[in-house]
Amino acid sequence: MMTLSEGSFGVTDVNGNVMFRVKGKLLSIRDRRVLYDVSGTPLITFHQKMLSAHRRWVAFRGDSTDSKDLLFSVKKSSLLQMRTKLDVFLASNHSESSSDFRIEGSWLERSCVIYAGKSSNIVAQMHRRHSAQSILFGKDTFGVTVYPNVDYAFIVALVVMLEEINEDRADKD
Repeated sequence: MMTLSEGSFGVTDVNGNVMFRVKGKLLSIRDRRVLYDVSGTPLITFHQKMLSAHRRWVAFRGDSTDSKDLLFSVKKSSLLQMRTKLDVFLASNHSESSSDFRIEGSWLERSCVIYAGKSSNIVAQMHRRHSAQSILFGKDTFGVTVYPNVDYAFIVALVVMLEEINEDRADKD
């Protein structure tokens, strides 16, 4: 379960236990976000790459933004889209001839499916949950299903990037 409120996210398991927190830097030029574990250790730092035609986001290990700590990047599959389609490239994929993961979603429904590469193998799914909290307090809540043997922190970072790209889309497209 993810709850969004002004650039910050709380991620809980099905029992309501906090698993992760995502905090945004309010005065960041690049929309910088940091994913923390429950003890407050930074796991992934990610931000929008400046001057990127495809709205590329990059993710780094811990609280680093050094290129040697690059984990993965995410970009829109094409400039014009009716439905959201993003390509995910792991740092080791230098050629980017084929994506390592892909995200397909509906911006209006606020849902997505994350696939392994070009296959139909689903690694995670996300959908918006409508609740009294989301209506009264303007906090969006998402249900996220992560399939076995998939890193939760990776999926949380992807969902946050998707949300940021969609918010950017609402403002600029």
